[in-house]
Amino acid sequence: MAFWIASSPHNHIQQKTSALMRLVIFATIPGIFAQWYFFGWGNLIHIALAVMTALLTEFFVLSLRNKNISQQIFDGSAILTAILIGICVPAIAPWWVTVIGSVFAIAVVKQLYGGLGHNPFNPAMSAYVMLLISFPLQMTTWLPPLSLVSMELTFQDTLSVIFTNNTLAGFSTEQLRTSIDGFTMATPLDTLKTSLTTGHTINEGLNSPVFGDNFALGWEWVNAGFLLGGLFLIVKKAIDWTTPVSFLLSLFVCSLVAFFISPDMNASTMFYWFSGATMLGAFFILTDPVTGATSVKGRLVIGALAGLLVFLIRKFGGYPDAIAFAVLLCNMAAPLIDQYTRPRTYGHDLERK
Repeated sequence: MAFWIASSPHNHIQQKTSALMRLVIFATIPGIFAQWYFFGWGNLIHIALAVMTALLTEFFVLSLRNKNISQQIFDGSAILTAILIGICVPAIAPWWVTVIGSVFAIAVVKQLYGGLGHNPFNPAMSAYVMLLISFPLQMTTWLPPLSLVSMELTFQDTLSVIFTNNTLAGFSTEQLRTSIDGFTMATPLDTLKTSLTTGHTINEGLNSPVFGDNFALGWEWVNAGFLLGGLFLIVKKAIDWTTPVSFLLSLFVCSLVAFFISPDMNASTMFYWFSGATMLGAFFILTDPVTGATSVKGRLVIGALAGLLVFLIRKFGGYPDAIAFAVLLCNMAAPLIDQYTRPRTYGHDLERK
C-alpha cells in the first residue's frame, strides 16, 4: 500500500510520499550549501546526527507499534524532519541537543499521534521550540560568519567543539564567537533587537559587522538558497504557491508599515525577508500538507497569519526569530481556519436562511 499526500477532491496532483520527500530534501541543498560556505561544517554534522537519530528512533517506535518498518522508515518523512532540525540548530551546539530534538520530533510529535499524516504540529518546529525553551544557552550560541571569526575552524575543530565544547587547540565555544575585533557576535536579528532595547537607532545598530554590506552577512545568502529551493518546488508543483506568497507578502506589508511609521526603530522589509529562517519557514515549513490548511483560502489565511505573527514576535517578543512559534500557532489555528474556508461541496444546495 502506498501513502499519498493530497487534499481530495480539490487537488488532483498526487505523488507518493517518498517521491515528494526526496524532492523537498533535494530542494534544501542550496540553502544548506550556503550555510556550509558561510558558517562552516557545523550544520552538516548536526544534519548527519539528526538523520541517524531520527531513523533509529523511528525504527524503535515502529517496532513497538508492530508497524511495517521497511515501508514507513524509508518514506523520507523522518529524514526530512531530521534535516530541518539540523539546519535550525546552531552550528556549534552540543551533539546531545540535536539527539534530544530528533528523538522528541519523531517519538513524541510524530509517532505518539499515530505517525505521518496524524501529527497536529510540525515535528521539526515542535522540537526546535522545545529545545529553545529547555536549553536556551545552547540554542543561542550561533557562530558568526567564518570571515568574522578570529581563528580558523576546520572540520576536525568543528567536530571537536560539537562533542567536547572545545577545539583541538583548546578554544572554547565563547572564544569562537568572538570576532577579529574582540566582540562577541550574535545573529543579525539578535544584534538588532539588543541594539534597539539599549536605546540605539536602526542605523546605529546596523554598524555591527554581522550585517555586512546588505542585510545580514551570510544569512542573506542562506535565505536566498532556500528561496531558490522553494521556487524549484513550486515549479515542480511539489508545494502550492499560495502559502509562501501570502506569508512573504504579509511580512512585507507589516514591516513596511512599521518602517514608514518609525524608520529609526524598525528594520527594512528586505531585512525581515533575508534574515533568520524566513525563507526556510515560507517554503519548507508552512507548506507542510499535514499540519497546514487544505483549502486555497485557508492557505492564504495561514500564510498571512504567520507573516503577522513573525513580525509581532520579532518586534515585541522575547526571541529574535519567530518562525517556529508562528508555525506552531498556525498549526493550532489550521483546523478552525479550514472550517470557515472550506470550498462549497458540489451537488448540494446552499443553506437557506
